Amino acid sequence: MPGLTIAGSINQSGSSVSGAVRVAGGSCFDRRNVIGLTGTLTDGNVSLTSASVDGQVITFAGSIAIKANFPDTLTGTYAINGGCANGDQGNVTGYSMGAFNGSWYGNLTTAGGADIQWGTDQLGQVGPSSEGSFGLTGSFNFDGACFNSGELTPGAYPTPSFILGTSVALNIPTDNGTIAFVGAAGPDEGGLIRGTYTVTGGTCESTGTGYLSPWEY
Repeated sequence: MPGLTIAGSINQSGSSVSGAVRVAGGSCFDRRNVIGLTGTLTDGNVSLTSASVDGQVITFAGSIAIKANFPDTLTGTYAINGGCANGDQGNVTGYSMGAFNGSWYGNLTTAGGADIQWGTDQLGQVGPSSEGSFGLTGSFNFDGACFNSGELTPGAYPTPSFILGTSVALNIPTDNGTIAFVGAAGPDEGGLIRGTYTVTGGTCESTGTGYLSPWEY
């Protein structure tokens, strides 16, 4: 099978862990399906078992390394029993994503090459939802002729605004149209968010690329 990617939320209570994730890649999993996980974490050793999805049960076993100022990392193995992917097994690696709070600034660059500065001092992350994603809230300001300000519409996957793993989707109704931004965050805590955007409605409909950074003000 081709490599699979897994994203979602995992919570710990004592030695017990549980979560909700989505699996993408290959032909045996549909990213729209939420997969529940349960297991244990003891002395850095983690064991997880998924709920059955189309007859498939995934088990994970590995260890979690914690280093100050860096994402927690997971290394281990997985195996799938039953259903379409029965017998698939191999290595698994993963990392934690830091919370997306605080100040984020950057540029939107139109297809014609014009730059629009955008950002927020109050990006907030809420959740997780039962589907494993985290909603995003905040007010955005823009430096340009087209927009002045806009308020994020909070949501949960697949409806923006949310973050799921490294995937970021923003929906920002402004005073002159609505900005839809889809991008990906870097794996390190506080990494850049890069992606593409579309503006619909108003007098400045456009498409282009954009980024947000926690270091740019």
